[in-house]
Amino acid sequence: MTIDAFIDALPKVELHVHLVGSASVATVLELSRRHPGSEVPVTEEELRRFYAFRDFPHFAQVYAAVNALVREPEDVATLVLGLARDLAPQGARYVELQVTPYAHHVVGMPMREVTEALDLAARRSLAEHGVEMAYIFDIPGECGEEGARITVEHALQEPPAALVGFGIGGIEQRRPKYRDAYRSAFSAARAAGLHSVPHGGEMSGPETIWEVIEGYGAERIGHGINCLADDRLVAHLRETQLPLDVCPTSNLRTGQVARIEEHPLPRMLEEGLYVTLNSDDPPMFATTLAGEYRLAANVFGLGQRELASLARNGVRASYLAEERKQALVAEIDALVAAG
Repeated sequence: MTIDAFIDALPKVELHVHLVGSASVATVLELSRRHPGSEVPVTEEELRRFYAFRDFPHFAQVYAAVNALVREPEDVATLVLGLARDLAPQGARYVELQVTPYAHHVVGMPMREVTEALDLAARRSLAEHGVEMAYIFDIPGECGEEGARITVEHALQEPPAALVGFGIGGIEQRRPKYRDAYRSAFSAARAAGLHSVPHGGEMSGPETIWEVIEGYGAERIGHGINCLADDRLVAHLRETQLPLDVCPTSNLRTGQVARIEEHPLPRMLEEGLYVTLNSDDPPMFATTLAGEYRLAANVFGLGQRELASLARNGVRASYLAEERKQALVAEIDALVAAG
């Protein structure tokens, strides 16, 4: 079996992908034409140029412009279903989709209507595409106390049925100003039974990773690629096997690494860290979940067994029911044996 055929057949989960960032080019163009007058281009050629990011702040600006096109609950459901449609042919069976309720709040969408759209889309994703959809609500890290309050209120008062986690994204350097508000929000979410899945160490150093571990009770961390600058942190991550959801193409496209060959993923694996492989905002970064596995094979030299190990890591780090985890791991093992 060729490596490409193996990757296509490999059962996968996607643990780090954002609702708005998952929108295909066709979907974004549809929304931009439906809601004229925005910053977002209305032709494919212009949109692809729009997605040429100078750095992470520029990416955040572009993301916000696309996010502003999501104005109605139907738009939310369309995005979820579009992601399921795109992931199904890639062998994806389960997704933990990061949703930012505050972004929908500021354009006037009621919590109940957003939740109903998410619930409907989760049911249809499974029925129509065979992809099980779960949700993580995340705080936009630059939005301060109000962003934290709205996010946790939605999570606790009007949660979708498939809500499993609570996170935080955005520009990490702006978080310290709102440290107490963010810690309080995570404490409330965890008390309600939600898993703590914050971003950390994507665009800032090990101090942000320590903060999400010690201040947010992180059970899994988005990115974490700058952990290697702190030997004590590496030792802690290795000992605890705290999962790190790594998204190589994303880090290249937002300027966190200068060249994909310099990405720390191989060293993270060498250090014995628990890594999962994900796509983050795939159409914006011109990648796919399967494409990240191909990158790992073609750039980092990972073979079938190493790729299968990453896929198993994703399944085991997910918040799937235990019997579903066992079934997916068994499928991965069978594919390796056949290969």
